[in-house]
Amino acid sequence: MSVAAVLPEAVGLGQMLSSYTFRTMLMGTAAVGAASGALGSFLYLHKQSLVSDIIGHAATLGVAGSFIMATAVLSVDGRSMLVLTIGSIIASTCAVLLANWIARHSRVGMDAAMTICLALFYGSGMVLLRIIVHSSLPNRGGISHYMFGNASTLTSADLATIGGFGTAALLVVLLAWKELKVFTFDPTLCRTMGFSPSVLGPLLLGTATVAVVIGIKAVGLILMVAFAIMPAAAARQWTHHLWSMVGLAGAIGGASGAIGSALAVNLGRVPTGPVVVLVLAVFLTVSLLGAPERSILRRRARLRKQRRDLLAQITAESEGAR
Repeated sequence: MSVAAVLPEAVGLGQMLSSYTFRTMLMGTAAVGAASGALGSFLYLHKQSLVSDIIGHAATLGVAGSFIMATAVLSVDGRSMLVLTIGSIIASTCAVLLANWIARHSRVGMDAAMTICLALFYGSGMVLLRIIVHSSLPNRGGISHYMFGNASTLTSADLATIGGFGTAALLVVLLAWKELKVFTFDPTLCRTMGFSPSVLGPLLLGTATVAVVIGIKAVGLILMVAFAIMPAAAARQWTHHLWSMVGLAGAIGGASGAIGSALAVNLGRVPTGPVVVLVLAVFLTVSLLGAPERSILRRRARLRKQRRDLLAQITAESEGAR
C-alpha cells in the first residue's frame, strides 16, 4: 500500500487561509499556545509541573458540572466556551486548594495529595460526562470531545474568550512581574523583601489555571498539560533569563499551535490536540539535543573533554614525578 493511499491529498496554504474555519482554528490554537507557553514558564521554574496535570484533569468535572448547571438550571447554552472556561477554572482551583489543604493538615505528602485530588475530580467528571451523554439535555452531543479538543469547531466568540482570559492572565503577570520573579526563584527572599507568598501563591495558581483551561475546546483537557509545560521546558534550554524564556516559550507554543493546525488539516480526520503535542515534542527534542549551552550532546561533550583533560593532567603529573 502506498503512502498516497493512506494520507489524503495535501491542502495548500492559500487554500487553507481562504477558509474561515481554518483561519479561526489557526488563530485559536496559536493564541492558546502562546498564552499557555508564556504562563506555564512560571510553573516550570517553580517546579510545580504536576499542578498543571491536576488542573487539566480536574477541569473535566468543571466542564461537565458547568454544562449541567447552564443547561438544566440557567437555561443557557451549556456548550458556550465562556461557561465551560469559568466552570473549569472553578473546579481546577478547588482541586489544587484541596490538595494543598490535605498536605497541610495530614501526614499525606503533597505528591500523594495531588494524585488523590486528580483521581477524585477526574473520576467525578467522567461520571458526569457519562450521565450527560445518556440524558435528554439539549446540545449534549459532542460534549465528550472536549477531552481531546476539536479546534475546527472554534468560533469568533471562542476566540474572544481565549483572547480575553489569556490577555487578562498575562497582564496580571506583567503587573506583578517583580514579585512573581522573586517568588518563583526564592520564596524565602520573597518574604524577606516584604512580598506575601500567601498572595503570590494563589496568584501564580490562578494564572496557571487560566493557561491550561483556555485550550479546552481547541486542544482538549488532557493534552493542555503539554501546552503548559513543554514550551517552557524547550525554551529553558536556550536561555538563562526569565524575560527571554517567557517570550520564547510563548513563541514555541504559538508556532506549535499554528503548525499543528495545518498538519491536522492535511492529515484528514485527526484531532488537533494530539498533532500539536507531537509538534511540541519535536521542538522539545531539538532543544534538548541542539541548544548550545544546556543540550544533552553539549553536556556529554563537556564531560568527555573534562575526562581527557583530567587524564592528561594525571599523566603529566605521574611523568613529572619520575
